[in-house]
Amino acid sequence: MCVALLSLPLTAAALGTLVLAVDRVEHPAFALKGLQFSFPAGGRASLSIGHLRVADRHWRNVRLDCARGSLDGAVLRCEDGVFRLPGFPHPLQVSFRFDLSARTGTLGLGTPDGARLNAHLLGDGSVRAKLLGLDLTALPAWLPLLKAWSPAGRFDGELEWHPTRMFELTGRLAGGAFGSADGLRAAEKLALDVRVDAALKSGGWEWEAELGWGEGAAYLHPVFIEAGPSLRAHGQLRQGVLEVREASVALAGVEQLAASALLDLRTGQLDRLAISLAGADLALVGPRWLAPLVAPAAGARLRFAGRVSGALEFELGQLRSLDAVFDEAGFSLAGGDGGPGLAFGPLSGHVPWRHGLPTRGTLQVGGGRWQKLALGAFDLGVSIDDRTLRVDRLRIPLLDGGLVFDGMVLHAGDAGWTGEGSLVIEPVSMRLLTDALGLPSMSGVLSGSIPGLRASPAEVVLDGTTVVSVFDGYLRATGLRVLEPFGVGSHLTGDIEARHLDLAQLTETFSFGSITGFVDADVRGLELVRWRPVGFDARVSSSAGRYPRRISQRAVQNISALGGPGAMAAIQRSLLGFFDTFGYSEIGLGCVLKAEVCEMSGIGDGAEAERFVIVSGGGIPALDVIGYNRRVDWRELVERLQRVIEGNAAAEVR
Repeated sequence: MCVALLSLPLTAAALGTLVLAVDRVEHPAFALKGLQFSFPAGGRASLSIGHLRVADRHWRNVRLDCARGSLDGAVLRCEDGVFRLPGFPHPLQVSFRFDLSARTGTLGLGTPDGARLNAHLLGDGSVRAKLLGLDLTALPAWLPLLKAWSPAGRFDGELEWHPTRMFELTGRLAGGAFGSADGLRAAEKLALDVRVDAALKSGGWEWEAELGWGEGAAYLHPVFIEAGPSLRAHGQLRQGVLEVREASVALAGVEQLAASALLDLRTGQLDRLAISLAGADLALVGPRWLAPLVAPAAGARLRFAGRVSGALEFELGQLRSLDAVFDEAGFSLAGGDGGPGLAFGPLSGHVPWRHGLPTRGTLQVGGGRWQKLALGAFDLGVSIDDRTLRVDRLRIPLLDGGLVFDGMVLHAGDAGWTGEGSLVIEPVSMRLLTDALGLPSMSGVLSGSIPGLRASPAEVVLDGTTVVSVFDGYLRATGLRVLEPFGVGSHLTGDIEARHLDLAQLTETFSFGSITGFVDADVRGLELVRWRPVGFDARVSSSAGRYPRRISQRAVQNISALGGPGAMAAIQRSLLGFFDTFGYSEIGLGCVLKAEVCEMSGIGDGAEAERFVIVSGGGIPALDVIGYNRRVDWRELVERLQRVIEGNAAAEVR
């Protein structure tokens, strides 16, 4: 420490005041310039400082008033002092004793909220200090960078520092908390234990640090972290640049998590950061660390299995490389309604990424599941170029057919990822498909060609046509679009066209009775919310052409029951029992669904305001099925249909 005395005027005889002027006091930890001590008669004292520096902070026109102060030779004392620093709302309580010749002394600082600092300055220039009850809410006044974090809590610690040899700090934070203004980073009830040791070697500080997190929790968007992890690190601090040579984190479910970094403390710039992960148990780390990053809105429905390893490298705040290695990993996403959803695994392989350089990745997938459908094993090859991922032609086995994806490209943008490509559904047996889904067995095949497939977390759009060959006819779906496909509020829209469906096969499949003939169907403006219909304009009518048209007694009864009390068979009850089948000339039924109400219509609708014909008779005896209630509650209609299929409905025939 260097002390320069400019003058020591003694004016007690004339003014009763002793004034000591000091040009400067310099220490590696602090510096004072333009000091003036005043010792008026009566034992009081005051100190004014023209310029004060503590570390990198500077203040001007600082003042200290001592209730009792003295200068005895080279020994300067202050008791019950009040220290006022510009920009601080509350003064500090100060007591000190400095021997300017021996370069030793003691210092005590206190705050109105009870925090206390007791420091000892030794003759070799080292400082030993004990800090009790430091309120972190006061730190932003000393460190303006902390204002945006609103720190809280109390810190107790001990410090020993020699400016040219060593530094040691041990301490504990209790009741710690912080929060950013945007609410994306916050913590509360933190309990942290910290230890830092450093030694000055070759002009730089070689340091080691330990941090233990015993209590509390933190939210660093989008990840929620609870107490438990601990940190050990070592590195060097030289000329304002902090180097972390190695930092290791003990984390539940992870064999090894390590990092290295280079941080410029003068600018706050993170020049380099490397993170490596080995042997992470996905069942433990997946829900906590991966789900919030991959699908935060569906995190509760994600499940993980197997292990993953990986590495990340950042330069100047930008991601430069990434490696992910999967070992028998498994991923599943439950359906929004609690159903089976989507699953893949076990999955093994390596996916690398390099900024500005093309890379190749391969994954071996043991199989998967979509809803109740099991998917076969397949290999996935990808080419990655910066923020674009191209998938090799991919075939996923499905029963006796498959799903073929071609030209699939994924783009990672600022608003999230998007994908595009084409999909071909190779013919799949409808009998195998319906059996797998637990539906009534159907004949025919399912196939499709979708030349324009576009996807994102928010929507899936199918620009082409999906065709189902079934009941000797076909169903064709166009304009399909799904909003929030992986969310709980999924919303599907599209149009469906069915042609020449064999009624004999259809009614036999659903145990509806027996009807021979063919029908066409159109569903326009189909809208499903959470996979349940909320709107459409649908119509079923007899197909054109010449073919046998017969309807069984049971089918007549079921159609009448489906129509409810307002529907009737226009034939005498007594005559119905004498015939097993009846001829008909045409079938027609329409429903416009809005606000959970089905507006019904029939053949040649509009002839009468209320009644509508569902089945128009033909042959002997003639038979008409007529409906009288045009507005039907949709849920009630669905329940009627279920009862009819289950054979529990009693027909009302008039």
